[in-house]
Formats: sequence, structure tokens, C-alpha cells
Amino acid sequence: MSGETVRFGEASVFVREVGSGPPLLLINGLGAHTAMWAPLERTLAGFRIIEFDLPGAGQSPAPWRPISVPRLARLTTQVLDRFGVERVNVIGYSMGGIVAQQLAADFPERVRRVALVATTPGMGAVQGDLKALVNIMTPLRYVSAGMYARTIGSMVGGRARHDAKWVAEQGSLRLKHAPPWRGYAGQLMSLATWSGLPALARIDAPVLVLSGDDDPLTPVANGMMLAHLLPDARLRVVRDEGHLMLLDADSACHSLLRDFICAEPLSQAPVWQQASTVSAEELRIALAGTGRQLPPWSIVNALMRRRWLQT
Repeated sequence: MSGETVRFGEASVFVREVGSGPPLLLINGLGAHTAMWAPLERTLAGFRIIEFDLPGAGQSPAPWRPISVPRLARLTTQVLDRFGVERVNVIGYSMGGIVAQQLAADFPERVRRVALVATTPGMGAVQGDLKALVNIMTPLRYVSAGMYARTIGSMVGGRARHDAKWVAEQGSLRLKHAPPWRGYAGQLMSLATWSGLPALARIDAPVLVLSGDDDPLTPVANGMMLAHLLPDARLRVVRDEGHLMLLDADSACHSLLRDFICAEPLSQAPVWQQASTVSAEELRIALAGTGRQLPPWSIVNALMRRRWLQT
């Protein structure tokens, strides 16, 4: 894989660009690396795709201390500066969606449109499935392909529940650049105290939120929360998809993303027309249906929602 490692202040970051055309920034998830974007790169041929491994994952070394989400957003602008890009479309996946929210809030002049895929607003979010959360909190699945295969289905849902061949391919690819334990722990610590709820109202770019209806890590209620609080956002729930839908070449979300990024004007894009806004009442019903959450995080999340959602 072509690319280079560049020092940006407090972190060294592996960066690369693929293709040519209008600029598009991809921000990956927890412990993930740029090689995992290959299926989406094919879908988005015709764009100048800019990618980087978040510090502590892939080919980006682990920093000495965790880097907060606001600092990761600033680092992202430095990556854009490295490639001479002033304004860009952004696709943020999982943890990358969290960084994308902060980027769009803090540096609105750098962002044209944003797609948030399989992500949450951080503190204040609805907890995922307990088993999935236990697995995501430890990097044991990076120890071996067998461990990955045994845990991934219940952790991410969707295709990983039933397609053993695809799971093996994903596991092999992920293990090529497995994150060091210190890097993985640092990323978890970066996420632990962050919430996007106070910042969402500052995001003026159009935002498409994609949630899989079989995602144990990020229940659909989180996508609804994002779409409700963002000033110009719509939600599309993708049927039978799990947390890894963006990394699946056969996922329906790929064509939805291309439609969202390419359409001029956006109001004429089928994905935008078919996606939905989320009313306060719809969100209230969805949150009521999530059931009991586990303390102590549930208490903090409930307090955050009460503050920013008045629920």
C-alpha cells in the first residue's frame, strides 16, 4: 500500500490518497486501518480519496498519551492541509464518525457534506448489547483469526452473523495491521469522556446518518438522536446491516453514500428524499423502547440526554 507517515505535532500519522477528482475524506473506526477501505474506494472511483490511520491504529504509532477527540479533529485538518485540501466531503465510520462530528462542529468551513455511518453521539448515547460492548472493550480478537471469528458475529451483527468466508477475509485483513494494545486502549480512553451532544447544533453542513438495523454496538436510537439534533440531517436505516456495513463491498450503503456525495442539488438525491427526519416524539418512543441500561454509564448517559434532549 502506498502512503507515508507524517509527523503532525503530537502524533505521527500514516496518510495516503487514492484516485483523482473532487476531494473526499474517509475517517475510520476503532482499531481500523486504511487497507480496510478497499471496497468503498471502488464504489467511490472518481474521487480524490484522502485517508489516514488514527493515532494508535494501523500504521500510525501509538502516541505517548491518548489524544482527545477535539485534538483528533484538529489533527484531521492538518492532514487536509498536507494534501492542499480546503473543503471536503467527509465519511466518518464508527469512531471516525465521532471525529467527523467534532470536525464539522469546530471547522465548519472545511466540510461540505458529512455521512455518519454506524456511529453515536458519545456520552448520552444508548448502550449497545452487553456482549458486544465487552468484546469491543478488549482487543483479544486481534490475537488470532480464530478469536476474531468466534466473537465478531455477536459483536457487529449483519453479514458477520452468517457468512463465515467473509468473516475470515475480514479477520485476515484486520490482523495485517492489528493495533498495539496501548494504541487501542488510548483510542478507547479518547472516546470515554467525549460527547457530541453539546456540539451538534453547531454543524451546519448537510448530514446523512446511516444506521444498520442489526448493529449490536450502535442501536438505531443513536442514529435517530443524531438526526434529530443536527440542524440539517436525515436518517436512513439500512435493512439487515450491521456495524461493518461500510466495509462490505455488497452492502447497500455504498450506493447510498455515492448518491449523497454526488447529487447536485442534494434535494434531488433519492437517498435524501427517501431518508427521514426524526421528530422529538419519534425519538422519545425509540428511547423508551431501548430498555434498561447498565450502570454506571447508563446514569451518565441519561443525565446527558436529559440535559440536551429534555427527555
